[in-house]
Amino acid sequence: MSTTRHCRQCGWEWTLAGQPGRGDSCHQCGADLRVCLNCVSYDLRAAHQCRDRRADPVFEKAVGNFCEYFELARRGFVPKTETNPRENAARDQMKKLFGD
Repeated sequence: MSTTRHCRQCGWEWTLAGQPGRGDSCHQCGADLRVCLNCVSYDLRAAHQCRDRRADPVFEKAVGNFCEYFELARRGFVPKTETNPRENAARDQMKKLFGD
């Protein structure tokens, strides 16, 4: 799997030099590109889900923002699946527990 800079929703590859601006969106699906979910500093386990301690907290991670420390992440694209196997297993256990 090759690592690319791409849209987190559809996988469209960002091939331009530099970082996307606040108003830049994906040419394929229209999603904002300069979002926390696309940043190298995004980390669910960090405070405010950001490893960069200089950045101001952003509460809407999927909406374009003005973060000065944004850097578009390079990673392999994994398409979203409609069903989450862990979620389905948890739901099945709940159904067994409550007799549904």
